[in-house]
Amino acid sequence: MDSIDTKRLCDSNGHDGAFSGCAVLFLGCSSPTHNLLSLYKDGQGKFTLFKVIKLTLIDSVGGLEGYEILKLHDADPFLGVELKFMAMPPCQRFLESYACGSLAQFLSQHASRLLTIPDGAVMETQIKAGIHTLDQSLQDVEMCLEHIRQSQPVRLRDDEVTQLEQQLQNSFGPPSQPPQELPRNCFLFQKRVFDDRPLTSADQQRFAAHVGRDWKRVGRALQKNCRALKGPAIDNLAYEYEREGLYEQAYQLLGRFIQSEGRSAKLSRLISALEETKLTSIGEIMLGIQPRD
Repeated sequence: MDSIDTKRLCDSNGHDGAFSGCAVLFLGCSSPTHNLLSLYKDGQGKFTLFKVIKLTLIDSVGGLEGYEILKLHDADPFLGVELKFMAMPPCQRFLESYACGSLAQFLSQHASRLLTIPDGAVMETQIKAGIHTLDQSLQDVEMCLEHIRQSQPVRLRDDEVTQLEQQLQNSFGPPSQPPQELPRNCFLFQKRVFDDRPLTSADQQRFAAHVGRDWKRVGRALQKNCRALKGPAIDNLAYEYEREGLYEQAYQLLGRFIQSEGRSAKLSRLISALEETKLTSIGEIMLGIQPRD
């Protein structure tokens, strides 16, 4: 097939290098026991069929760039695949692959492997752009490109296709790595490893000086694993030290925690409570992390 003079095509139609347009690829199978439309309507078969279509397009276009699937729809007896092209080269490669039979061959190979369709089954295809059936004019690729350009998308990508794309991406993703094992007596904060240790009076002072009115929220988080702070203990602290103010209330809260838990009153437990209450800035202060410029 002759190559296309892209510059001449753009200039002759009064367009710049930008290109976009839509085409619908209709797919079917000659095997009565492997109806692609029925597979699409089957909840279990839909994802595998989508994977076949996606792999076929990747092989035909030569990658993932410059096009997307907008929608799959019932075009009985075919399955309709609405495609949007955002650049001319991938659209041209798609048409050339279709015209020489490579697309049908890729479709047959992937369908045979993933859908167990017999090798002898014939994959049936057709392309339309708007009202134009492009199969009848594939020798004039410039005209096919212009028909696709004139057929502009009327919808965004369908939610179902978005979900299938995400499912496919997850299936291709690398296996999840086991979480990194932390050294003994260490904890993780903002993806950094810190040495754990018992809380000190200096920690009490720093916490009380910065937590302000949020000391009760931190207390509620700490009380989940601290018997001394359960029940009315936090409200009693608020009442008992109301006159002394917020600093003393926060100071006494952490003092009660340290007194009750002993050496188990670790820095990591306080940082965890601060993370739980979305007070990560206080956590940075407790750990001496310098603020970002």
